[in-house]
Amino acid sequence: MAEDRDGMVVYWRPGCPYCMKLRLRLRLRFSRLTYTEVNIWRDPEAAAFVRSVADGNETVPTVSVAGHSMVNPSKRQVLDAVRTHAPHLEAS
Repeated sequence: MAEDRDGMVVYWRPGCPYCMKLRLRLRLRFSRLTYTEVNIWRDPEAAAFVRSVADGNETVPTVSVAGHSMVNPSKRQVLDAVRTHAPHLEAS
C-alpha cells in the first residue's frame, strides 16, 4: 500500500528523529486519530511513493492524507489536512 486515498499514511524509517517526534505526538495527544504507519525501508513501493512526492528523495516523515501528501509536516499541518480532506478520520 503506497498511498491510501481515503485514509492517512505516515511514511517513516528507523532512526529518523523527525519521524519519532511526529509519530509520538500523533499517538500520545491524538490517539483517536486513525492512520497507518509504513516503514519505507521494508516497503519498496512506499519508498518509491515517497520519492515521487519528495523531489526524488526518501524524505521522512512523509504523510499522505486522503491523497494529499506532505513532506516533513508539522503536527498542525497534519491535523489541518485531516480536518480539510479526511474529517472521517477524527473520532466523533
